[in-house]
Amino acid sequence: MSTPWFLIVNPNSGTRDFTKSWGKIQQFLKDQRIDYSFSFTTHSKHEILLVEEALKQGFRKIISVGGDGTLHHVVNGIMQQRYVKSFDIKLGVIPLGTGNDWIKTYNIPNSVEESITILLKNKTTLQDVGLIETEDGKKEYFNNIAGIGYDGYVVYKLNSLKRLGSIAYLLSGLQGLLFYKKSNYKIIVNNKTIEGKCLMILFGICQYSGGGMQMTKGVDPKDGLFDITIAKNFSFWNLVLNLPKLYNGQIVYHKKVETYKAQCIEIQELDSKKSYIEADGELIGTGNLKVSILKNAIQIIT
Repeated sequence: MSTPWFLIVNPNSGTRDFTKSWGKIQQFLKDQRIDYSFSFTTHSKHEILLVEEALKQGFRKIISVGGDGTLHHVVNGIMQQRYVKSFDIKLGVIPLGTGNDWIKTYNIPNSVEESITILLKNKTTLQDVGLIETEDGKKEYFNNIAGIGYDGYVVYKLNSLKRLGSIAYLLSGLQGLLFYKKSNYKIIVNNKTIEGKCLMILFGICQYSGGGMQMTKGVDPKDGLFDITIAKNFSFWNLVLNLPKLYNGQIVYHKKVETYKAQCIEIQELDSKKSYIEADGELIGTGNLKVSILKNAIQIIT
């Protein structure tokens, strides 16, 4: 008898007709004779509690049904619980979200049937997880890409546009170009201190973010290192002219961009204003932060 799955389902993910998508998922699982249980999320970060309850009930295969935000909170649930070692839990995804950036690194199709077919094969790999610690003592895990500055501001503005689908990231980004004011930072990475005005500072585990942008270099999700991108003092027109490079990955070679590989990074703001921090497209907080990596912390079905 196969091990049962527990599906954590966000009915508010993405722009699709959820009732239709959920019906398709249930029918496909029934056709494949999959043993599963499920719960719908009803409020923000409900995934964290649902993970804990599922593990208490004995489930060890957790499936995130939603977008990058749903997966982010499921990962936080797995990392925060104390019942099972995080890497002993199998984590899979059925994508229903707006951007679905995390799945792109693993070439998981943005399709209900095809993603379930991948889950059925039960092939797994280990992946690193990042940990953000903010100046107010908050801790947040992430599984894809996080950052501070312009990208955090874009996520802050994104909520009102998400109904438009993946183009929402581009529209929010263009809006941010007009209104975002760059900050001065002190960045400590690999025992090196960098000070100056920056557009944004990204620390990634996987390759894609912001609806398909590629802003990290030499990505390996299980090497125990962040791929760090520091975008310095870009002007409005300089960034507009380089928009294609955000999507084809060439932006990391721009003269105003520095890249590093490191296990940790510390960022302090030198201005009085506090920049927004985002992780996996979710707004985390503002201000100074420390980020560290946990090597091979989760087991994912790919």
